[in-house]
Amino acid sequence: MQTLALLHTSPTLSPLFNELTARILPGVRILHFVDESLIKNTIAAGRLEKPTMRRLIDLVGSTFDAGADATLVTCSSIGPAVDIAAQLHDKPVLRVDRPMAEKAVAAGNRVGVLATLSTTLAPTAALVRRVAEEAGREIEIVEHVCEGAFDAVMAGDGATHDRIVGEALTGRMAGMDAILFAQASMARALAALPDGAVSAPVFTSPELGVERARDVLAGLRQ
Repeated sequence: MQTLALLHTSPTLSPLFNELTARILPGVRILHFVDESLIKNTIAAGRLEKPTMRRLIDLVGSTFDAGADATLVTCSSIGPAVDIAAQLHDKPVLRVDRPMAEKAVAAGNRVGVLATLSTTLAPTAALVRRVAEEAGREIEIVEHVCEGAFDAVMAGDGATHDRIVGEALTGRMAGMDAILFAQASMARALAALPDGAVSAPVFTSPELGVERARDVLAGLRQ
């Protein structure tokens, strides 16, 4: 049996990824690793610092010591550290946001990036730019932070989080060819919107990230 490790920066993501992996990766053993210091220290500093990057790299090593065949890091704020970890480890280390960035770049020239944390907005927008450059595409990126949404969802007020994100989707993101949710925790806001409220495709990282993990694990079996 293959094993996929999921490395989270918040325990609130475990139920969402349990549902996705049960549906997309039946028969794969799932191990959850949670370290809130990764995101809390990044928020406090206002940027991803070297001690946090070193901790992430060590944690990824711990997932492989525990028997993981591949590790999916579910937080976009620490994405640059995930890229470094991928270079340092022999087994696959995956960014949850890479697949959605690829889809957004392929969808059009105006890409909106929504985040509930400024520390997540910057690395996600940078990833989209890098993916566009790799594809030889010139795109316009419109960035927006949904102020107050992150604090609301961390306090258990999901309705306020969904309202703030929904207002940004239907207002600030009007006219986009594609929209990205920078954080996995934002995916829930789509379900609160009526059908047709957003004309552009909205890409979220959780499902696409798990699908990429499925493809990587399939490649390891060959």
